[in-house]
Amino acid sequence: MSDQLGFHFRPPERRIWTVRALVSAVRSHIEREYSDCWVEGEISNLRSPDSGHLYFTLKEESAQIPVVMFRSSAKLLRFRPENGMHVTVRGRITVYEEKGQLQISAEFMEPQGAGALQLAFEQLKARLQAEGLFDESRKKQIPPLPRRIGVITSPQGAALRDILNILARRHHSANVLIYPVQVQGDAAPAEVTAGVRHFNQARSVEVIIIARGGGSVEDLAAFNDEGLARAVVASEIPVISAIGHETDFTIVDFVADLRAPTPSAAAELVIRSRQEIEAQTEEMHRRLERAMRYRLLMARQELTERAQHGAFARMMDGINRRQQRLDDFRFRMEKAERQLLERCHRRWEMASATVRHYDARRRLAALRQQLDSHTDTLASAARARLLASRALLDRRTASLEALSPVSILNRGYALVFDSTGVLLKDAARVKPGDEVSARLARGRVRARVSATEPAEPESKGPALE
Repeated sequence: MSDQLGFHFRPPERRIWTVRALVSAVRSHIEREYSDCWVEGEISNLRSPDSGHLYFTLKEESAQIPVVMFRSSAKLLRFRPENGMHVTVRGRITVYEEKGQLQISAEFMEPQGAGALQLAFEQLKARLQAEGLFDESRKKQIPPLPRRIGVITSPQGAALRDILNILARRHHSANVLIYPVQVQGDAAPAEVTAGVRHFNQARSVEVIIIARGGGSVEDLAAFNDEGLARAVVASEIPVISAIGHETDFTIVDFVADLRAPTPSAAAELVIRSRQEIEAQTEEMHRRLERAMRYRLLMARQELTERAQHGAFARMMDGINRRQQRLDDFRFRMEKAERQLLERCHRRWEMASATVRHYDARRRLAALRQQLDSHTDTLASAARARLLASRALLDRRTASLEALSPVSILNRGYALVFDSTGVLLKDAARVKPGDEVSARLARGRVRARVSATEPAEPESKGPALE
């Protein structure tokens, strides 16, 4: 390609981008140019999923831009964002590659007008009040004279010294248990909450004081924590809040069972002085004494009037007559009792005289002698019977032994049996080669028949191997 003067021009080379590469390049450029910027506008389309991230649109009359605040930054917010709230956001401008959409990745956010801490305080206060946690009906009574007091505060703070000094001056016998915590900073709410739960689990105190000296709104922010407020509400032990000065208010002040303007006032409220108790006791004693004297005087006067009445005299006359009858009955009963005892004594003497003529020992001796005689006779008869029975047994034993085949075997004879165990009496019942067995006086033998002989008067039986 050339122009009229003859010069030749090369056409420019085309650069073709992929969508991802183009978006990535634009994103890098924008993030480099707008890495830290502040943007203000109105929140709309707010979404807060379970992931903890926040998604919303920051808009004004003629423009809008999406905003994302990831969980790590969102959990640091001291207030709860809402649609329609005018805020200022700090972050970097980036591009969401999936949609090719410009957005702000926010790291910080604060409301316009009221500060973030004040807004968070008002939001939490309204929510807890709607739940009824500020109602007086749910708050517990403070014991008038507790013996054990729990104090949750900083061990280095002036608030603790003020409380201990007043308690020692007003009632030195009170026991104080201190739970040391931080009273400002991010760790303070969790530590104070742990102190409330510790005293409830240990049951070691009768009342709890949460104390801190004065400070700025930021210093007292730890006592505007929702978790701490709910722990105070759930406490079964009464809780007194003594946070800041009289003009300072925190969420704990509203949910506590009693609010003290200062830590020193809390010590005065939690326990009444000994002088006050003694004075009240003395006054009650005087009032009780006057009341008792008046009651006794009135009772004595009434008793005197009734004693002078005619009905009382008649009543006493009736009582005297009944008393006389009672004495008469008692005398008659005593007389009858003596007569009965005399009769019993005479009967006993008669029976004793009768028994005295009857000698039981001689009767028993005769019976014993008779018993011994019968015993000897019975023993003699038993011995004679045993001797006769033994002689009869010996005779029958001898006859049995004489007839026993075993005694015959002892004289050298033997009993011969065939292979089936039948006793042999005839040699013809066996033949050569048959097995036989012989029973001797001591033991048994087995043999085989080698020959048999016919029966003869003096035959000695079959021949045995």
